[in-house]
Formats: sequence, C-alpha cells, structure tokens
Amino acid sequence: MPPATQHPPLHVEIALDLTCVHSCIGFARFERAADRHRAAGHVLDVAFLPFQVTPDAPAGGVPLDQVHLGFFGGRAEMERARSAMAAVGAGAGLDLRFDRAVHVNTFEAHRLLARAAAQGLGEAMAERLFRAYLTDGLNIGERATLDRLAAETGVRPGEDPDEAERLRDRLARTRGLGIRSVPVFRIGAATVTGAQDEDVFDRALTAALA
Repeated sequence: MPPATQHPPLHVEIALDLTCVHSCIGFARFERAADRHRAAGHVLDVAFLPFQVTPDAPAGGVPLDQVHLGFFGGRAEMERARSAMAAVGAGAGLDLRFDRAVHVNTFEAHRLLARAAAQGLGEAMAERLFRAYLTDGLNIGERATLDRLAAETGVRPGEDPDEAERLRDRLARTRGLGIRSVPVFRIGAATVTGAQDEDVFDRALTAALA
C-alpha cells in the first residue's frame, strides 16, 4: 500500500470565549469540518486567541438565568430565544442546557486552555470547557472544577508565575487585531466570523489547503 499523502500543516487561529454560546456552536461546526479534512490526510495546527465578552463578569459566578432575564427582558422572551438556540446547537451535536449554566469570568478558563494548547490538547480542552459550561452546569471559574477538567482531558498541572500576565497580554493582542466579537476563525488567508454553517468552514479549509 503506498504511503498516505503528506500535506503541509495549515495554521488556524480561533478567537472565542468559553461562556459564549455562539463560540461554542461555531467551534463545534468547525471541528466537524476539520475532522473531515484531517481524515483526508491534512494537518491542521489550531491556535486559540483568548477573548472575554464580559470581562467584568464575577469570578464567583451567577446563574445564567439572571443574566438572560435582564438581557431578553422577560422569561417568555428568554425561553423562546433559548429554545431556538438549543435547536441550533442540537444540529451541531450539542446538548445546550442554559438553565444549568453558571455565568462566570472566563480568565481562569482561558489560562487552562492556553496551558492545554501548549501541550497539544487545546481543541480537546476547549470542547470540554464548553460542555462543562453549557451542558453540565459547572462553574468553569472554580479552581477545583478546572483542575478536574484538566485531569479528565490529560492536561498536566503546572504553576507558572508568568502565566496570568501572558494571558493579559494575549487578551490585549486579540483586541489589537480589531476583534470585537467572537467567534472569529482565521483560516489561511480567509477570515470566517460567527457561528457559520459547516459548509462555510469546509470551503474555507478546502481553499486554504489547495
């Protein structure tokens, strides 16, 4: 049998926030498209650009219900919007349980994602953090929760005194790129914004890998 065709790696950058449902859906759709291209022998090098939609969110967390009630202006409006979004998520293979979610500051979760990415586990860690937040109802700002999720994903623990400062620098650099909302996918020369359909990611990956 001839050896599999080798392709040069394609670098992809993804700006997202870990309590952003649009980031979660967009990432899930990208991953499904990416899996097909990887199965065809392509190598994708995925890096994450940290972004905080609500950098003033409390470190201790509050029920997402409180945030959504204020945002949508009432329970009926909130339930309609969340039902519609849950249906969209289901199409991407996600089980979105907004009623369980704890809205929290994502700084510590981004620290864990950066550590995981440095160990080659960034995509697996991002998926687990999104699932912890939007399906399991876990507080992804709590150290004990993050340590458990890291262990589940195989991320080695580490204490780096410069880690927090590097993350602050990276958050500032993401803003410096002109990114004001997420998700944003930089795929070769193309930029895909928002939770686009899988075929949009397919086309962008195909063009970048050509």
